[in-house]
Amino acid sequence: MIADRPARQAKRPSARKAVSLDQKFDKLGLRDPADFVVHLPLRYEDETRIEPIAHLYPGKMAQIEGEIISTDVQARPRAQLHARIADDTGQLALRWLHFYPSQVKQLQAGKPLRVRGEVRQGFHGLEMVHPKVSAAGAPLARALTPVYPTTDGLSQDQLRKAIAHALDHADLSDTLPEAVCRKHGLMPFAQAIRLLHYPPPDLSYDDLFERGHPAWNRIKFDELLAQQLSLAEARAARQAQRAAPLTAQDSELARALAASLPFTLTGAQQRAVAEIGQDMLRSYPMHRLLQGDVGSGKTIVAAMAAVQAIASGFQVALMAPTEILAEQHYLKMRGWLEPLGVELAWLTGSLGAKARRQAYESIASGQAKLVIGTQALIQEQVSFQRLGLVILDEQHRFGVGQRLELNRKGDTVDEQGRPYLPHQLNMSATPIPRTLAMAFFADLDVSVIDELPPGRSPVITKLAEDSRREEVMARVRAEVAQGRQAYWVCPLVEESEALQLQTAVDTHAALAQALAPLRVGLIHGRLSATDKAQVMDAFRDGELDVLVATTVIEVGVDVPNASLMIIEHAERFGLAQLHQLRGRVGRGQVQSVCVLLYQTPLSAVARQRLRAMYETNDGFEIARRDLEQRGPGEFMGMRQSGQAVLRFASLESDEDLIEQAQELVAEFRSRYPDHARAHLQRWMKGREELLRS
Repeated sequence: MIADRPARQAKRPSARKAVSLDQKFDKLGLRDPADFVVHLPLRYEDETRIEPIAHLYPGKMAQIEGEIISTDVQARPRAQLHARIADDTGQLALRWLHFYPSQVKQLQAGKPLRVRGEVRQGFHGLEMVHPKVSAAGAPLARALTPVYPTTDGLSQDQLRKAIAHALDHADLSDTLPEAVCRKHGLMPFAQAIRLLHYPPPDLSYDDLFERGHPAWNRIKFDELLAQQLSLAEARAARQAQRAAPLTAQDSELARALAASLPFTLTGAQQRAVAEIGQDMLRSYPMHRLLQGDVGSGKTIVAAMAAVQAIASGFQVALMAPTEILAEQHYLKMRGWLEPLGVELAWLTGSLGAKARRQAYESIASGQAKLVIGTQALIQEQVSFQRLGLVILDEQHRFGVGQRLELNRKGDTVDEQGRPYLPHQLNMSATPIPRTLAMAFFADLDVSVIDELPPGRSPVITKLAEDSRREEVMARVRAEVAQGRQAYWVCPLVEESEALQLQTAVDTHAALAQALAPLRVGLIHGRLSATDKAQVMDAFRDGELDVLVATTVIEVGVDVPNASLMIIEHAERFGLAQLHQLRGRVGRGQVQSVCVLLYQTPLSAVARQRLRAMYETNDGFEIARRDLEQRGPGEFMGMRQSGQAVLRFASLESDEDLIEQAQELVAEFRSRYPDHARAHLQRWMKGREELLRS
């Protein structure tokens, strides 16, 4: 048992300083020796050799020795310190944007110095900006120098000392049995950890930097296995809970709904309905994710699930993140289910006091079988008589607390006083790439709708530079002349909500004038819920020809007659967001077009995004490219906001390790339960909750 963290073992000048250092370690999550041991280098610096200046090139991290040949403080446009250093092979410029008088003194002409930094291409040749300077002639390092993730006021030396102490005192015993290490060709844990903290002199810098060395492989495998173990435990914990089986899978109500539909379900929709139906027959809560591309028909699948719960004698709650999206669901569900005798309730924050009271009463009495709304569903006054199924649309846009709160509305107890939980269906129009699904969603059952309803043709995407704006306006007029409608999405202004609103108002005014006599409407996030509903109703009923909008229309808006989408300053939007916006058209029988208006010059990332939109309509391919560009952060909202769970492994390059870890989990938990517990303790340390929502 280790009583003290390594930081507390070091001698400190004063008690105040000691607390301060501990707080800095706490910021990094470093609380006991085991934490310090797995606080691994971010990168390594090669201080083992001196490079000739003639061998330098832009982007290279290098250490040189030479003599200062000039020093100059330039006052314009603001004070900068400039110096030049020379060796036998050439000269290099040095520059400091912020400096102290002592640095000017240190850089006296004729003084031999050692300088280390990244080489850049400057206006007058190669340079280093803010390099590290030390005395020339000191002994060179014998091995690569680790550089650790740190925080304000915490030096690399302090971290190295604390980590060295931890390596002497922490338990480095292996949490993987020898047989597992042999089977997967893994280096022993203690050896891998020591090598990464103290790389031997002959070790390749590239192997360490690219994380391709066997020591890194061991660490990445351990991290991925811990994550998969945590997901397996989350699934087991859910299966230990109780839920009422919803047994009316093939009810008269379900048959009546299927017969009343003016369309036939696609094969993918039928498969999803069957998978969800089977889950709800069980006596533990379903926790299934229904994902499908924009326009793939998730709502009817949710309606079929709701019907199974209602026919089994239970109520259903469907919660959406915005009133626009909630209203879309309500209108569709009411059209399908009200003629079959199912009573619905509508509950949002903008509802009047009398209507809200009536909704509360019909929900509490059990009269309302399907309740649709926004976060208003989780208010204290809302009480369900018998909630059997919770459906969350775009569930990653709700906080974990909100999701749990809605689930608790269904808490009932059996004869023995044991709690029942409702079944839960999560819907998402953001497809999850395969590697991400394996790494972060292995505990969830996933249904995928991977085909569009018949009769829908893919949206054609066109790219147009802003200078062609008049042509785009002509396209809008032509589309309206044929009896159709168009969306015009305003540019994203991330810095300021007020600026975003002003941009929307200005764009609306300009378009109303330029497109007159066309009827141009405006919708944005600052409108009241009532005003938003009125604008959407007017557009849906054909009273508006063009709708100028912010990204408030990104999800759920369904107007089949709208066949043209213009996205202004498309280079400012994320790839997933562009794809969602494009999905607002292409919902009728007419060929739809999405025009991405962009302004040059384009950054490399913006060019990649626009190319992806032009090249494919496939949401899964878009999601894969988005993951490549931005990492898993966006998708992780689907699990829970918070720190990234993967620190060392990469979803892009370590797919084989993810598969190996996933294959090992069941055997590891059953054959080596003690090892599994020790492994989770070392690697997760309470972060399992990030994966359990």
